[in-house]
Amino acid sequence: MATYLVDTVRDRIGELMGRSGGRYFLRPPGGGREWECLPENTRLPTPEEQLSAGVRAANRHSEQRCR
Repeated sequence: MATYLVDTVRDRIGELMGRSGGRYFLRPPGGGREWECLPENTRLPTPEEQLSAGVRAANRHSEQRCR
């Protein structure tokens, strides 16, 4: 199961891809370009945000398989 965090500076939810040098690396649910953020600028998503991110990731995965 993916770990999602909300970047409070960008107001975006992202999947935690890794940590390095005191930074988190997030990417959009289901793929896309990663971005960096500081841990203090993140929070855990609400249950609704978590569910929405999971649905987006599943939809994106499904679309890619259909091509």
